[in-house]
Amino acid sequence: MSQLPKVLIARAIFPEVLDQLSAHFELETNQTDEVWGPDVLAAKLQDKAGLFAMGTDRVDAALLAACPKLRICANMTVGYNNFDLAAMTAAKVLGTNAPDVLTETTADFGFALLLATARRVTESEHFLRAGLWTQWRYDMFAGADVHGSTLGILGMGRIGQGIAKRAALGFGMKVLYHNRSRLDPATEAQCRAQWVAKEELLRSSDHLMLVLPYSKQTHHAIGAPELALMKPSATLINLARGGIVDDAALAEALAAKRIAAAGLDVFEGEPTVHPALLALSNVVLTPHIASASLPTRRAMAQLAVDNLVGYLVHGKPVTPLNPDVLA
Repeated sequence: MSQLPKVLIARAIFPEVLDQLSAHFELETNQTDEVWGPDVLAAKLQDKAGLFAMGTDRVDAALLAACPKLRICANMTVGYNNFDLAAMTAAKVLGTNAPDVLTETTADFGFALLLATARRVTESEHFLRAGLWTQWRYDMFAGADVHGSTLGILGMGRIGQGIAKRAALGFGMKVLYHNRSRLDPATEAQCRAQWVAKEELLRSSDHLMLVLPYSKQTHHAIGAPELALMKPSATLINLARGGIVDDAALAEALAAKRIAAAGLDVFEGEPTVHPALLALSNVVLTPHIASASLPTRRAMAQLAVDNLVGYLVHGKPVTPLNPDVLA
């Protein structure tokens, strides 16, 4: 029998990742990419020391109680709201994530989504594909300018800073931001960004980009009252997490033209999308792909591998979320 630690790979992943991990662990894999419910996940983890997790894999007190051998849950994603870190720390189970490696790719996609939304790219493509384009017209799909406009960023971590630099240096935008804590003056200068109160951010932004982490405190950070403060000509871009925006309130605001348009990569209850959003033409919808370049996804997977091997083999994880467990 194998004496190697047992690790569960919860979703499909690059074959070379499995090759790497199989040198150190006895693996149970899921290359058919089934989405397991909590009971199935707990059953499969009962004899495992490690979990290679995606953001869809919920690790909470109930799962931990059923999996006494579990020592580490390594998220391939930077977000970790699927982890109950307090419960994991109490159970002495380490959590890790994949920060930094997706910053630039996600910031790139933020601009892709912003440009598609402001310039009505998706709406006009659907029009063309439906065979409705028969002649040019002066106001056909006329949208909003991005260059020289005011970009508001809610959440100014690594990704927010990457977006700010692209905005200021590449598009000549005025950059405003609101964050729980203000950046130091040197970083503000690098980003050419100005801190403002949240209400001022909402009122002043031509385009509002959301890149803040999800928590109980940020749930529905953008709802009907916040949308009411925005310009009727404004666009809203959500790269962050579903639940930060009240999707029902956003759909209502878009339908009533209280804001001009939205670009959404994340949704409440995804992969389900609010049906009212699906019915609207002034919203660009993408299936949570902001980090989806092949080099970046490989780097994210590699960091999860490095955390599993680092901790279970060498006792030294790379990006621990609850380092108290190490003590």
